[in-house]
Amino acid sequence: MIETMSLVDQYCHGVLRTELGLGTFEAHLARSEGPPAPGTTFFDTQTGFAVRRWCPPLLGLEPHCPPARYLARRRELGVLEAGRRLLRGSGITTYLVDTGLPGDLTGPAEMASTGDADAHEIVRLELLAEQVADTSGTVESFLANLAESVHAAAEHTVAFASVAGVRHGLALAPEPPGPGEVRGAAGRWLTHRPVGGSLTDPVLLRHLLWIAVASGRPLQLHAGLGEPGLRLDRTDPALLTDFARATAGLGTDLVLLHGYPYHRHAAHLAGVFPHVYAGLGAELVRTGARAAAVLAEVLELAPFGKLLFSSGAHGLPELHVVGARLFREALARVLGTWVAEGAWSLGDAQRVAGLIAEGNARRVYGLE
Repeated sequence: MIETMSLVDQYCHGVLRTELGLGTFEAHLARSEGPPAPGTTFFDTQTGFAVRRWCPPLLGLEPHCPPARYLARRRELGVLEAGRRLLRGSGITTYLVDTGLPGDLTGPAEMASTGDADAHEIVRLELLAEQVADTSGTVESFLANLAESVHAAAEHTVAFASVAGVRHGLALAPEPPGPGEVRGAAGRWLTHRPVGGSLTDPVLLRHLLWIAVASGRPLQLHAGLGEPGLRLDRTDPALLTDFARATAGLGTDLVLLHGYPYHRHAAHLAGVFPHVYAGLGAELVRTGARAAAVLAEVLELAPFGKLLFSSGAHGLPELHVVGARLFREALARVLGTWVAEGAWSLGDAQRVAGLIAEGNARRVYGLE
């Protein structure tokens, strides 16, 4: 039996503090630009089926109970008690929380209290730049304040996260932009940007990445699956090959988040570059009962010291549960098969499981 007693969720978001109806709840089960097919709900997905398998027992119900019954029990307990039971039942002992999404979401301190776990903040670069832009009157003050804000954030955050792939695409020029190029891009953006406007300029996105690289903190990069409306072909992690080469030897680790359906590409980069790591998160949650097959494909190429568990969860505590349970089940199935076939020893399988579940994350992020 392959066991992972402790899990470090190296990338997730907080959970919603508000009660949810059926429609709002199921909308969080799929990243879709529209409603589900007529006569179905988003519970009719691998993620929805996984929620029905793993979450009802934590709320005192039988596995696979109907969605309406599950949500009625959730409302009966209340959002706080349901969240407490779910997070504490996930087996996650440390959360690294990206606080860069809008909405009434819990922060690291609340995640720690509710989940009876440790929690640390991940700072999202693009949100930080947008906040600086809202309070900077000139190009010069914006650029100076941006560098200062990233430096100050590096004093307390465990990592920076970038959604450059979501905002523009990962096919960015790998080298840092020159000072004149940065000033010109900042001037154009600040002139035409409304208050709160999103950062999508490729020059400024590159500038942000290189400021973060200079901080020495791990840099998480979103790749593969993402938000609705995303052009998936622009988020293939293979597009980061030149950036990975340009940042080699500088002392900053790059962590490729999600990756699916390009998870083999992310695994390949983790194998080629010493400072590149691959996260295991949304690909397992989205593939559900097929998670073991996806995990096995990642393990084909990536060194075992370069893989890190995450749930990638956002909004629903159920997604933290599903991420953790699917990871444990998939890892036990894949490694257990290799042990049974004689390809691996049980001791080696247990050691590798511990690395992926928590050991690698503790090393990369400097966690105690």
